[in-house]
Amino acid sequence: MSSPSAAEKFQHVKGLTFDVFGTAVDWRTTVTDALIQAAADKAKSPEFSSLPQDLQTKLNSVTKDSWGDFAQEWRNSYGKFILGFVPGKTPWKDIDAHHHDSLLELLDKWHLSGIYSPEELEKLSKVWHFLAPWTDASEGLHTLGKRFVVATLSNGNQSLLADLNEFGKLGFQRLISAEDFRAYKPNPATYLGACKALGFEPSQVAMVAAHLGDLAAARTHGLKTIYVERNREEDWDPEDERYRDAKGWVDLWITQEEGGFIEVARRLGL
Repeated sequence: MSSPSAAEKFQHVKGLTFDVFGTAVDWRTTVTDALIQAAADKAKSPEFSSLPQDLQTKLNSVTKDSWGDFAQEWRNSYGKFILGFVPGKTPWKDIDAHHHDSLLELLDKWHLSGIYSPEELEKLSKVWHFLAPWTDASEGLHTLGKRFVVATLSNGNQSLLADLNEFGKLGFQRLISAEDFRAYKPNPATYLGACKALGFEPSQVAMVAAHLGDLAAARTHGLKTIYVERNREEDWDPEDERYRDAKGWVDLWITQEEGGFIEVARRLGL
């Protein structure tokens, strides 16, 4: 007996919830480019010469590759933040506030404190609102939206998601944020809360993500799973037993060469 097609597996699904950072948008390229540009703009600014000489020297010594490392550290700090957040115990802080605070901490770590004005820091911390989408994201989401309710399920706060949706012309019909539940993924309140917000049972919703840890948590609560490989996004190593096991339980696996969300739509019969 042949295994069921993707369309058959998802025949009862009515809603698709999407991770956003790394899954729908390419945070790495945008953030790295913004860090490089901010440093170049500062070095050319009239006030640069009034900064302490050691700061000038330090900023000028940071290479483009190093700014890429800085961007990755910034992203890593987000992961540590959400995993350390305990609903009901940890005071609420949204992702915008985290991005701002962690930027200050990283600049201090890199011995670059004092380079930017408060206004420049605020602008730079909001780069996460204007991340370029993956090239297949907008078309794929609009196609999927013809049959399914397409919604975010992101740790990003509502204003951040609204800006990303508008900037990238992503076409999300519903913006569901961890902020709505005062908890961060992978807390059960986020997945179950999203299903309730959509008015569907968990079995009628599929989580779409480029991170197997996110999908594993969603699956625990009854959601279907769609894995979309994205460059440098997966935390689990292919040799990790968890990764190998996922090959058996992920309901739909789209490889990096297959076309992202456009391929998801095709496989689901659209």
